[in-house]
Order: sequence, then structure tokens, then C-alpha cells
Amino acid sequence: MKLKLTKPLVFFDLETTGINIATDKIVEISILKVNPNGKEEIYTQRVNPTISIPKEVSDIHGITNEDVVNEPTFKEIAQKVSDLIKGCDLAGFNSNRFDIPLLAEEMLRSGIDFDMKNRLAIDVQTIFHKMEQRNLSAGYKFYCGKELENAHSAEADTLATYEILKAQLDKYDELENDTKKLSEFSIQRKRADFAGFILFNDQNEEIFSFGKYKGRKVSDVLNENPGYFNWIQNADFPFYTKKVLTEIKLRGFNNKLF
Repeated sequence: MKLKLTKPLVFFDLETTGINIATDKIVEISILKVNPNGKEEIYTQRVNPTISIPKEVSDIHGITNEDVVNEPTFKEIAQKVSDLIKGCDLAGFNSNRFDIPLLAEEMLRSGIDFDMKNRLAIDVQTIFHKMEQRNLSAGYKFYCGKELENAHSAEADTLATYEILKAQLDKYDELENDTKKLSEFSIQRKRADFAGFILFNDQNEEIFSFGKYKGRKVSDVLNENPGYFNWIQNADFPFYTKKVLTEIKLRGFNNKLF
């Protein structure tokens, strides 16, 4: 089934040095940009992460330190990536919990602003898990009737994810061929930040999801304990979490002025 798009939808996948959003780096990125007119563009690039790739991680995706030593750093390609995804919604497999947060970290580390305020996000894994409870390779076989060759290759995973979403739309009548509806279906719990340290409650107010202030409104905590803001800013939290916290603090400051 052809996707009904009102603006470009970017499918992407990352291979990385690990799974820590705050500290791990990209070693390969693949982007498939699907335009509303059906035109498709693909960009795949290996990346020098500037840190060592652990052997156990290389064993999974097959990319070693030697493979990327002469590749550009992410900072060197960040502007190109930003230009490619500008004005686009995003889609991936487990992208809401991993790929989008890590991409945001790399962009911010490179000095390029990134947020999701004007973007929708479709997580094909979430749709898959809600419908069938499987992984990418099983999903590809289930929906597309094919074996996924070169699994954990960013480009192979990206192309498979695109095919799966189209097959899901063919299979499930209850799924609407609409980017906004697919994005809403992909959401498990609404987050203010990508990593899930700050969530929204039923009143759409930001709350902490961890620590001694778990469940408390962020604005209340910052008023009661201003030092908590400084602690998070200086601790090993993702850049995007710190950015969201700063925005909440500035919003509270501006409200006091007026």
C-alpha cells in the first residue's frame, strides 16, 4: 500500500557503539526519505564515533573500529543530515525509544538544534508489538514473507522497516493510512523528553519519572528545590532532557514576570 503523505516521511536506522543514549555514538546512519509524490531518496553513511566500538557490539552489527577510522565524524555530516530531515516526519523500528533520542543527542553535540515540536514520529516496532509481539526479522518474514538478509545493517533494517509499515497498512484495516494517526498509535506513554525522564500526566503537565521526585510536577520541584535543576544539568543525563528541563524552568520564570 502506498503511504498517504502530506509531507516527507523519513525512515532511518542507526548502528551505534552501544545503547546508552547519553554517551554512545553513531557508527552508521541510513536515511530513506519518502516524498508525498512517491519519490524516494536514500542516504547511508558510516561514521567515525571518535570512541572505541566494543567487540561485543561489533559482533552484532559487524562494524569495527578499523572500518570507521577514516570515515567522517557525525559533526562533519550533521548539517547534511539536518538538511535531509528538515520539514519531515520520522519513522523507524524502536525509533521513539532509541534512534530518535540518540540522533537528537548527536545533533545537539554537533551544535545543531533538534526537536520534535513540528514533527510526527511513527514507531513501526510499537505497531508490530501491539499487533504481533515480534522482532524486526520476524516482522519482516511475517508481514513481507521474506528473510531479512544483512540484519543489523543500517540500510537493510531501514528498507525492511519501510516495507513492513506498508504491509501493516495492507494487513490491518483498523490502521489508518495517515501519518498523524500512525504516530498516535506508535506512542506508548507521552514523554516530554525522548529518554522518558520527564513524562506528561493526565493534565498534560510535565512530571519526573524517576528518583525521589517521581510523579511530582517538574515546575513544583524546581520551585521547591532549585538545586535539583543544577544537579541534573551537571549529571550524566541526555542533552535533550537537559534542554527540556531548561525550557520548563524558563517558562516558569517568564510566568512569574507576567
